[in-house]
Amino acid sequence: MLKRLALLLALLCTQVTAAQPLPVIEVYTPTVCLACIEWAEHLRQNGFTVKVTQTDDMEAVKRRLKVPRDLEAVPTGTVAGYFIEGHVHADQIKELLAEKPKALGLAVPGLPLGAPGREFSSPTCETACTMLEKDSAAAPRVRREFYETLLVKKDGKTSIYARH
Repeated sequence: MLKRLALLLALLCTQVTAAQPLPVIEVYTPTVCLACIEWAEHLRQNGFTVKVTQTDDMEAVKRRLKVPRDLEAVPTGTVAGYFIEGHVHADQIKELLAEKPKALGLAVPGLPLGAPGREFSSPTCETACTMLEKDSAAAPRVRREFYETLLVKKDGKTSIYARH
């Protein structure tokens, strides 16, 4: 009898702690942005449901969400009350949702090569180094560069959330 009770309790605990579905991310992009479409696909491949809204007034979206001007990128998203500015990796968004910090959101300013949707190829580097592609006689071209994901606090100040 005690074994059955323990088994039943274990099953109930497993059901309660099962992963909750990820919330919908609404992604705002300028009309016809291929890198933004690639970023949305990266989010989908990592379990998110993504609603893409194309707009010709990204400035209004960023001001409404209180994205600091110096942290702006091209796409802007919203999820669970946070903004997601730029090509933020899905894993960092999942961490944000699990930790629930008191913050405005996450940002990857600019358009760093190697960020989701901005991959030239799929290189990896454990030390977040800049990688160059050597094209025949031409000058080397960057295929992946160092970048940081920033946590944007309620007062607009930032801290490093992840390094890539």
